[in-house]
Amino acid sequence: MNRSELPPAVQKLVDRQEILDCVTRYCSGVDRFDREMVLSVYHPDAIDDHGSFVGSAEQFVDWAFAYHSKYQHRHKHYILNHSCELNGETAHTETYWLFAGSNTMGPSTSIHGGRYLDRFECRQGKWAIAARKCIIEWGGALGDIEIPAEALAAYAATGVSSRDRNDPAYMRPLTVERANFVLPF
Repeated sequence: MNRSELPPAVQKLVDRQEILDCVTRYCSGVDRFDREMVLSVYHPDAIDDHGSFVGSAEQFVDWAFAYHSKYQHRHKHYILNHSCELNGETAHTETYWLFAGSNTMGPSTSIHGGRYLDRFECRQGKWAIAARKCIIEWGGALGDIEIPAEALAAYAATGVSSRDRNDPAYMRPLTVERANFVLPF
């Protein structure tokens, strides 16, 4: 079914969901150092402006992965409020984001917030970013807190995450072995 076969109201919902899925995929791709996934959210001629970096999507991926490799052991991008203004084959979005990083130097944990301002274009049936401006509005560090050994053991029992395709998120099909394992609290 092509885009013109859906009722306009339904097409608008489909478009909005595809755009939100794209923003979500961006976060997963950056956090897992999945180059292919991150590039899938941009059109090949897209420009990304992250303040200290402005360039093509290809250049952005190189810069972002190098930056996060140098400054964080682990990091996560979260998206929050999302608004989408559709106008035919173009959409302008504003997506609030939250970033948390386990740092290699300085404070052990940093947290930052801001917004992604994106111009999406639908080309050949695919919504992707044509232009992005990342606004960083605030940032700070969390003080170190003592985490009880029981909590650390519970964290470890959830599995091992990684910044590549070894991460459990890539497991297809996802399987869980039934085991009666409960940590006492």
